Amino acid sequence: MQIDIKRYLEVHNLTIYQVSKRSGYGYTTLHKSFNKPQSSSTSLNLRDLDALARAEHRAMWEVLRDLENHYLKDDDKSL
Repeated sequence: MQIDIKRYLEVHNLTIYQVSKRSGYGYTTLHKSFNKPQSSSTSLNLRDLDALARAEHRAMWEVLRDLENHYLKDDDKSL
């Protein structure tokens, strides 16, 4: 399973630039992380989760719950 971070940003009217400015994390770091291919061993990390939470003034667990409930996509194309 992968997290559709691009869809999350779109639905929440956020850009990577806005997340960077609001969270204090570097734009280049977040851009690379949000655009990297995900696998079962490399999904969203705590820094990215913290950046999203700070950008929206929410707790990390709230963002994680939202991501798990609404933004998971199946990465197995054979199904």
